[in-house]
Amino acid sequence: MAKRTYRQFRDVEEEYFRSHPEEIDLYLDEIFDTYAEDHDSASLLASLRVIAKVKGISNIAEETGLTRQGIQHALSSKGNPRFDNVNLIMNALGYRLVPEKLDNGQRI
Repeated sequence: MAKRTYRQFRDVEEEYFRSHPEEIDLYLDEIFDTYAEDHDSASLLASLRVIAKVKGISNIAEETGLTRQGIQHALSSKGNPRFDNVNLIMNALGYRLVPEKLDNGQRI
């Protein structure tokens, strides 16, 4: 019997966004909304890493002045990036971090 090989979810996710780049905006909204609720930094960073890979880590490194390894580490589940690095990466992806006023009932 042949041994089955399974792909990791992040690989499937990356392939999906390469084929459907128009979905990235909605995905980013969703992952930041989820982070606002659950404060799971590891999940947020892992999701951002997928999008960074789709957009090209080398391109992001060149634009931000960070190393490829620095970006990959910052966006890993064990990463603890500085705020300015996240901002640089988001800018290189074509986004900016902006505050959104919470409704009174949304405070955490």
